[in-house]
Amino acid sequence: MTKSTKLWAPWRINYVQGKKTKGCIFCQAVKTKRDYVVFRTRNSLVLLNIFPYNNGHLMVSPLRHVNDTAKLNQAEMVDLFAAINTAKDLLKVVLKPQGFNVGINLGHAAGAGITGHLHIHIVPRWVGDTNFMPITAHTKVISQSLKELHKKLTHAYARSN
Repeated sequence: MTKSTKLWAPWRINYVQGKKTKGCIFCQAVKTKRDYVVFRTRNSLVLLNIFPYNNGHLMVSPLRHVNDTAKLNQAEMVDLFAAINTAKDLLKVVLKPQGFNVGINLGHAAGAGITGHLHIHIVPRWVGDTNFMPITAHTKVISQSLKELHKKLTHAYARSN
């Protein structure tokens, strides 16, 4: 029998009890100044994942609502990958990861939680970041608040431009 572990993370209560977003979160982030938007480019958006796999988990999406890489035009593709590189550079400055997982899930069967708007995950990784907590306690610990991380990333982006 597996024991249940409880961790105190009061900053997450706003996401748990907050109003659920209707519609596409990426399109809404394009139209508004959301807390978790790190930066925008001509054709792309970079934002924090509010349910991260690891500290610094970012998502990069085209501004246009498309669900597949095949639907991007050349300018969008180039801009999207430039935004990925900029996002990785910011994470290197702010969090100093030792590597990255960069991935696209196309369709529900492939693991996409949001299937209507293409997005690319960037997950910073460190040697040993999969420790005993997820394995034995089925619990992932994110050691930094989204608000603090957002502030550091947006400051680093402002300094780089």
